[in-house]
Amino acid sequence: MLFGVFATHGPELCPLNNEKSKKIFLKLKSNMDKEIKKYNINKIVEFYMSVLEHEWIIVIDAVHAHDIEKLCIDVGISSMSTVKIVPMNLYSDTIKKLEASK
Repeated sequence: MLFGVFATHGPELCPLNNEKSKKIFLKLKSNMDKEIKKYNINKIVEFYMSVLEHEWIIVIDAVHAHDIEKLCIDVGISSMSTVKIVPMNLYSDTIKKLEASK
């Protein structure tokens, strides 16, 4: 199942402005790649960021949102950001479901 992880932080915790956040951020992707093995996380599909909005969007293929929550804690995302985990569907899958319900 796909999940969107929306992580936002204030300018004061931005890795551009905060040394502790910068250290976490520089190792974030490699730490995520290591830690996903502990949980029912299949893969990190993509990782996007909007620097001026102080927001990250990570698309993760996982079994449970609770595993993603644990990952965000383990790698430090939750130490600098508010995290929202949202189940997502591919547009094409939604179309198939709609067409099947006719």
